[in-house]
Amino acid sequence: MEEERALIDELHGLIDDVRVAMIGPIRQELLSGIPSQAQFEALKEKLQALEDLPLGHEDYERASGFSNICRRRGVQGSPADPLICAVGAGRGIPVFTSDRDLVLYAKRLPISLHRPAGAPRPERRCA
Repeated sequence: MEEERALIDELHGLIDDVRVAMIGPIRQELLSGIPSQAQFEALKEKLQALEDLPLGHEDYERASGFSNICRRRGVQGSPADPLICAVGAGRGIPVFTSDRDLVLYAKRLPISLHRPAGAPRPERRCA
């Protein structure tokens, strides 16, 4: 619970400093599966402050390549994971995540993960 609170605080700080980029698939993942309509509406309203980055064919092509690399190496996450990695890699944006699949992707792809201040540097290998 303490670790989750620290992640939430870190994300709030990034949003306050306007250091967050959003793409549609992340917005969809965040809003999917929320148990109550009131919670859904509250989060939807907060997320409306963030504009989605426009995605192009190069993002989807890079994502497909990343997905193929990871599958060959035994890693498969959600369909949005390679796209998130592709957008981060293509734009030089570190990926903020607590998703273990993305940590596995980062060990196999040329992406960087956002590290909160003071966090230890994770071990990383690039393809």
